[in-house]
Amino acid sequence: MNILVVEDEPKLAEVLRAYLEAAGYAVRWVDNGLQVMDAVMEWAPDLVLLDLMLPGRDGLDVCRDIRAKTRIPVIMVTARTEEIDRLLGLELGADDYICKPYSPREVVARVRAVLRRFDAPPAAQTQTSGLVVQVDAWQARLDGVALDLTPVEFRLLALLASQPGRIFTRDQVLDGLYDDHRVVTDRTVDSHVKNLRRKLADVRPDDDLIRSVYGVGYRLDLPVDAP
Repeated sequence: MNILVVEDEPKLAEVLRAYLEAAGYAVRWVDNGLQVMDAVMEWAPDLVLLDLMLPGRDGLDVCRDIRAKTRIPVIMVTARTEEIDRLLGLELGADDYICKPYSPREVVARVRAVLRRFDAPPAAQTQTSGLVVQVDAWQARLDGVALDLTPVEFRLLALLASQPGRIFTRDQVLDGLYDDHRVVTDRTVDSHVKNLRRKLADVRPDDDLIRSVYGVGYRLDLPVDAP
């Protein structure tokens, strides 16, 4: 599989290249934010490892463009720990984040984890009243309207739609979104739920489809279609 490394520190980029190639990945490297989209469109990598602080163009803007045009998974790399909630909570579409300084082995492990999620065998299509979630195609529609979801929002919706009416605890939600048992704040989880709830409300403004059950978790309030 092909990994695009976007990093402006040559020594660090070379270390990442060495570890990723030793793990069996093909690697291409760019060091400027202005070069990323051309590399993505020409090389079609399986994953982008994207530094936040880049010359030419900020990594956040680059991530938005990647997500607007592709479903390629993106792992953001940042030395600014105060950006973590922003990276995961806003609609940037990043699939994971790594904080500097980091171990190159950790990077390889995170790359594998994200690619496993994208390569998992497709689940059967979930269909509830007016909602269709196609996991294999990474598509979701509500009342026939395509939902423009980030990867994290899509996984959240797919989890809740897998058993409408069931209350999923915060821990269960986290297990469904991230399989590496990282520490994620309640605020970040709430932000994902809020963003998803808003996008569903854009289609059905009179319905609150995702209910927060105080002290427990979340549930999707949609009846299951009869087979």
